[in-house]
Order: sequence, then C-alpha cells, then structure tokens
Amino acid sequence: MSKIISIINQKGGVGKTTTTINLGVALAKLDKKVLLVDFDPQANLTIGLGFDPDEIKNTISSMIRKRIADDNCEINIVDYILKAENLDIIPSDIGLSGIEMLLFNTMNRENVFKNIIEEIKVNYDYILIDCMPSLNILPINALVASDSVIIPVQAHFYSLTGMEQLFETIKKVRRQINRNLEIEGVLLTMYDSRTSLSREVEKTLKSIYGETINIFKNKIVISTKAAEAPSQGKSLLSYQPRAEAAKNYHMLAEELLSI
Repeated sequence: MSKIISIINQKGGVGKTTTTINLGVALAKLDKKVLLVDFDPQANLTIGLGFDPDEIKNTISSMIRKRIADDNCEINIVDYILKAENLDIIPSDIGLSGIEMLLFNTMNRENVFKNIIEEIKVNYDYILIDCMPSLNILPINALVASDSVIIPVQAHFYSLTGMEQLFETIKKVRRQINRNLEIEGVLLTMYDSRTSLSREVEKTLKSIYGETINIFKNKIVISTKAAEAPSQGKSLLSYQPRAEAAKNYHMLAEELLSI
C-alpha cells in the first residue's frame, strides 16, 4: 500500500530537500519503490540529483498546467519520470511559480495535485513530496494529497518560531479537506550534540510538543558532506555513505518503517 508523505516547513534552510532525497534513497536501499516529487520552483531537489531544470521539458509544472487546461486529460507518468539512485523523480522548474495564479482561478483547486497523484500512487511504496518554504496553495495541494507529513526543524535559534502556524494549517487541512492527514513526526536536522544550543532546542521541542506529536528518535547531525553532495548531483548516501548524517538517514528510514 502506497504512502504519500510531504516534507514540509514554511521556513527555508531547515533540510527539507536534503531529507527528501536522502530518506528516499535510504528507503530505496530497503527495497522500497520510491517516487520523489520536486514541488518547489527553486528545483533544488532536481538540481541536487544532477539534472538541469532548464533542459527538462516535462516537469511537475507542465503536468499540473496540462491537468488545469483539461480536467479529463490522461497523464502518462512515464513522460515525466527521471531516474537516479534507484529512485523515480518528478522534476520541477521555475514554471511552477506561475502555477499558483492558475490554481486560484481553478475549480476544486486544492485537489488538483491529489487527483494526479491518485492515478500513479499504486506504482510506489512511498511518494515523498519536497514542499516549497511557504504555506500557499501549492503546499496546501501537497497536504491534501498526502497521508502524512514530516517536519524538519533545524536545531538552531528561532527554529521553533512559526511551528504553531504550520500545525494550525495542518489541522485546518485535516478538518476541511483531508481528514486522514497525520503528522508522521518532527525531525531535528543540523544537530550538533556538542553545542548547548542544539541540546536546548531539542529539550524545548520535546517539552512543548513531545506529548502530542511524534519527535523522531533519530536526529540528522550537521554535516559539511551533506552540503557538498548536491553540487555533485548526488545524495549524501551516494556521495559519502560513511558520513554520520548518512547513517542517520538510514536509521530514520528504518524508524519510519517501524511506525
């Protein structure tokens, strides 16, 4: 049975794309069929796996644009899939930034992406959606299409600001549109156990949310290799498989499967 997970946080720089890529690769190494969806016009996931968005004709934006133009049109997913590191990828490009305006004038606009994903999810064990850092209509489309969310939180100062807004958005989507939407867990990223700041952020996170929201036992440590990997068009698990953060993602995948 397929599971669709949005990797979401309206803050930028918290490790959404890094988590989407490396969790996806880790799941694939556990013999899961995985699709990654780049749902951000910055296309960092696409670039981080070695593709040039400017050279790709069929992207998530062209897919959605086609469905908006004709609600009954068939989407041949094979035309949109790229492959890397035993993953299927639906790439993005800057054209996705223009889709928001189109959606505002579309009937049933919150369900456009869900209607597409419903047609293809049978082919996968996991579909991971890398959301843009906002809470506009595009991330809402991702939430409506998802079974659950993973929320990466950087173990830095100010990291917890805005969390309540995100939780309220998730609750609103659950209440009004997608009653089955769950929070898979909050994931601490860029964690450094040597610093009191990282430990304090973890302590605060657990004290505020620990009784009501799952906080993943596995944390992703801060890693220069994780920052280098996208420039090589590779996941961290491929670029530096022995890195501590790579091991963290393997353990996160196993933890996710155990939930």
